[in-house]
Amino acid sequence: MKKAIKILGVMMLLVFTALSFSSCSKDDDPVNNEFFAGTYKGKVSYNDGGSTNISTDDGSVFVTKIASGTKYNFAFSNSIPDLNGIEFNQEGDHTLVMIGSTATSYIRIDNNVLKILYVKDGKTWTANCTR
Repeated sequence: MKKAIKILGVMMLLVFTALSFSSCSKDDDPVNNEFFAGTYKGKVSYNDGGSTNISTDDGSVFVTKIASGTKYNFAFSNSIPDLNGIEFNQEGDHTLVMIGSTATSYIRIDNNVLKILYVKDGKTWTANCTR
């Protein structure tokens, strides 16, 4: 009997794990979900205005919505520093635009595309990625 309960427990854990991983699909919308996590892949770059200049066509950005509901974190691949706590407004039905966007500094995100041109303290992050 103990062996059957142990096997049943392991099976339930496996089912729960599978459902957890499959619940965040590429169709998830960063605007309408209370929790959002998604990976966008494509061209990313970073320049610190000095000796660090990173650029790749095979990069990725892992985007997560934090508890506030309007702030997002961006974790870059290729040792590019992360951008954290960036605040957004909804524009249209399914698009988020960074608060304070200008022609030379913006982040725009929807369920399929991430575009970043972010300049702060002489450092520049860029991304042109899809999901």
